[in-house]
Amino acid sequence: MKSTNLKLLMLFVAAILLFSNCKKNKEDEEANLKTNVVPTTFKVDIPDAISRSGSLKTTNNDTLQGNDIYQMLTLFIAVGEGASDVVQNLMIAIAQYNISEPMIYPYSGDDGRGKKITVENNTSYEGKAWEYQMTVIDVASETESDGGKALQVFWNKKTGVIGIAILKPYNINRTADNLLYPNTMYRIDYSELEPGYDATMTVMIDGFPIPNPGANTADSIYSISELKMWAGKKGDIVEVKGNTNHPRAKLFTATQGFNWAFVAASNKTANIGIAEVGLPPSNNTATDRATLLETFSLRKVFHDGVVAAWPNADSVILNSYLNSYLKNTQAPGFFNNTGFVTAGTAPTGSYASDYNSLKSIISNFAPYSPAEIKNIVISFK
Repeated sequence: MKSTNLKLLMLFVAAILLFSNCKKNKEDEEANLKTNVVPTTFKVDIPDAISRSGSLKTTNNDTLQGNDIYQMLTLFIAVGEGASDVVQNLMIAIAQYNISEPMIYPYSGDDGRGKKITVENNTSYEGKAWEYQMTVIDVASETESDGGKALQVFWNKKTGVIGIAILKPYNINRTADNLLYPNTMYRIDYSELEPGYDATMTVMIDGFPIPNPGANTADSIYSISELKMWAGKKGDIVEVKGNTNHPRAKLFTATQGFNWAFVAASNKTANIGIAEVGLPPSNNTATDRATLLETFSLRKVFHDGVVAAWPNADSVILNSYLNSYLKNTQAPGFFNNTGFVTAGTAPTGSYASDYNSLKSIISNFAPYSPAEIKNIVISFK
């Protein structure tokens, strides 16, 4: 499962190269940024405590390692943040060309293929009026069903930035890696206008290919097909919720398909975080916290699965063993910049009150409905 997700991150990094062949002189950049209409902020930064960029450590007396339990959570959050990083970098690169009015700009991409940037004003999308729309097209692919679209961004800027960015790496840069993922798309919705938050973003990924089911490997069994993640920033606090769908994955039973559903929060200054995870089936339609994070809590799914697999075991002995083995699956999990710290009860010490504040925040959070994630469809205008 790790290698598949790392390949996805590579897709995002490759997209950053979109404008590397058409840079202007650096002395023009400052003037351009003052007059162009392209927003240069289009993401919410997520602290290391709940993202993969933090290092991992092993906890003492930990039978089932806390970092083993939560490593996929931090990776999934890093994947979502990686998508927003690409958009942020693209917007900064685009802003260097002094986009101050509608225009059409042809150029040659890093893949040697002709590309075309079109900027329009006063457009509409999804029933909303937008001040600007920008579309990047792979010219030779304009007759294809996707119109050759590589990137499409809609934004308003006058009263605070709000926008939507849709990307298809295959049309941005047809590198060897991107050729393997011809239908993968992702979308970022960004807003500085949502009440109660400095900024929010929603990241969605769809069309990621699932390896051949005949290849009985971790990549095939546990691969992600869709992802949706929301992040909101309030001062130093970043709140996160989301789901990843794993349509072929199985846990203890023959039934395939579950979501890794999560809520998390982090304090940027203290670089601490907290998270809670559920493993509901992919076709579950629930939207409430009790179902997604309690009925299908990580601990309950693991515990009940083991008990069902050993129906003739002595229940007292088995439960005693599981209570010890699964102690770090207690919700929530607590983290700092080095990784997992403890589970269930907040750590004591200088950040005890900060941890408890974060626990209060996520107690009101719920992930998305698994059925919604399973049915994500991303398309251009």
